[in-house]
Amino acid sequence: MIRFSKFSLLIITLLVVSFGVIAQQDANERRFSLSKNMDVFNSVVRELDAFYVDTLNYDKTIRSGIDNMLEGLDPYTVYMPKEETDELKMMTTGEYAGIGALIGGRSGQVFISEPYEGKPAAKAGLKAGDVLVELDGLNLKGKSTSEVSALLKGQPKTIVKIKVQRPGETKVRSFDVMRERITINPVVYYGVVGNNTGYVLLNEFTNSAAEEMRAALLELKNKYHVTSVVIDLRDNGGGIIDEAVKMVGFFVPKNTEVVSTRGKLKQWDRTYRTINEPILPDMPLAILVSQNTASASEILSGSLQDLDRAVIIGVRTFGKGLVQSIRQLPYEGHLKVTTAKYYIPSGRCIQAIDYSNRTDDGTPIHVADSLTHEFKTKIGRTVRDGGGIRPDVEVKDSMKVSIAYYLMNQNIIFDFASQYALTHASIAEPEKFRITDAEYDQFKQFTKDKKFTYTLQCDKLLKNLMATAKIEGYDEVAAADFKALQAKLTPNIDKDLDTFRKDITNLINAEIVKRYYYQKGVVRYALPQDKTLLKAEELFKDMSAYNKILGK
Repeated sequence: MIRFSKFSLLIITLLVVSFGVIAQQDANERRFSLSKNMDVFNSVVRELDAFYVDTLNYDKTIRSGIDNMLEGLDPYTVYMPKEETDELKMMTTGEYAGIGALIGGRSGQVFISEPYEGKPAAKAGLKAGDVLVELDGLNLKGKSTSEVSALLKGQPKTIVKIKVQRPGETKVRSFDVMRERITINPVVYYGVVGNNTGYVLLNEFTNSAAEEMRAALLELKNKYHVTSVVIDLRDNGGGIIDEAVKMVGFFVPKNTEVVSTRGKLKQWDRTYRTINEPILPDMPLAILVSQNTASASEILSGSLQDLDRAVIIGVRTFGKGLVQSIRQLPYEGHLKVTTAKYYIPSGRCIQAIDYSNRTDDGTPIHVADSLTHEFKTKIGRTVRDGGGIRPDVEVKDSMKVSIAYYLMNQNIIFDFASQYALTHASIAEPEKFRITDAEYDQFKQFTKDKKFTYTLQCDKLLKNLMATAKIEGYDEVAAADFKALQAKLTPNIDKDLDTFRKDITNLINAEIVKRYYYQKGVVRYALPQDKTLLKAEELFKDMSAYNKILGK
């Protein structure tokens, strides 16, 4: 038994009291600082209201103040007034009431960029490329995409009268479209690929994601008798943590720890565990990830890596280890606020950016590889924190930012696909469809007719370098080199259309396929040539290599 002298007990008591006094002083100082600054802010607004030369728009002024205040924290802490509650609902449920179509904007016009399969817009006959002219008699010229989006939404079972201008036509078409409650299925596609491998493409983690994933996995297992599974989380930005935890539970034993959250308020700290028996406890599993795989996607992929349950394939993920909570505000507003960081089974946090420390120009700091720490998986493999999930097998995207990017960005490929769909009643199945050489020549001519031009990013950087050299007095010395380099970096559209023909053709094929077979068709077209997926299939054919990666 440990015994303390009276003097030792006195010292301990004094220390406890001292720490309590200091903590109370700190709390009092924080309360005073908050009260003082709120008084200052309110006074500034009142003085502006009384004396500013023009009439203030209070909503705009205060919103600007709130947004600028939150901008200095992290990009996930945001204020959402009552008008944006539909967006909040969409983020968490994947539901909204409208016509079921993506829209885009250019040159003061808003157009249908993609009608969803089986939704009101598609059923009514609206097509990608249709320019929206009127909604319920309201002229849409000059309206923004957000304004038109709000007009398209409304109560289910109400009709919106839409007038559109279809590409290549002079007449205006009219449609009566009945709004419905639109639910976006988080499982975009699932099916069998390669040598009896099940494939599931998950787009987001809304509150039905785990249920949809479970249904897809059970069908692949029981109906198609797959012997391995691939879950595609590339470009999945995440969502609800609980959904990711449920999905981990499909593959690991009940009551397995998946993730824990730790924040300022210790009473909010929480450990998430699986609550059901797994449905695929032993089936070989691969997870595909990209640099845009984030948040709940990183919980799913990272925890399965820490538990040595899946091989992760692709490139390092985004690194979002921050947890947000929704807080209600007056007048039906909400604050989405970062309240904690999450830690996966090995104990590592995958947050890649330190928003609390910034450079002199305000740029947040990325965690350097040299500052990361080693952790161990369940079996003992080494993994690291501070930079997203590093894949077990790295497969990089070989497509470069070339003329193909600019053709997509300027809607040249989109417009060509719209024109193609007007003159072709049907096309082959997605896996077999390819435009012909003659049709690619038509695309080249279409590009010229559109007077397409573009500027390379390296050319912009060269011009900045030339300007800097002039300021520093080196422009004449390097003039000949600059001139020669500039000549090499000037785009040659005819040459580039041939040089990058393969990438451009793939994008054209996918865009055309989307017109007939929607998103599922695009996935079906892309899978047979997907290098990351092919790598997973290759591993499943060599189980010794698969097991070696997992340390078995």
